[in-house]
Amino acid sequence: MTRTKPFTMIAAILFAIGALIHIYRLFTHFQVVLGSHTIPQAASYVAIIVGLIMAYGLYRESRG
Repeated sequence: MTRTKPFTMIAAILFAIGALIHIYRLFTHFQVVLGSHTIPQAASYVAIIVGLIMAYGLYRESRG
């Protein structure tokens, strides 16, 4: 019997959405400014990779 974990699936979906937002940022050249610092576009590449790895791992865990 497969036991699903709904909160883990929700976390996986949120990480995937975050990765999609970073992909959108790369295609539209959207600038992120925190205080007086501009976050470089290269940070989105890292965030996409980490976000997708986390989403995939959480998805697999939610399926038991």
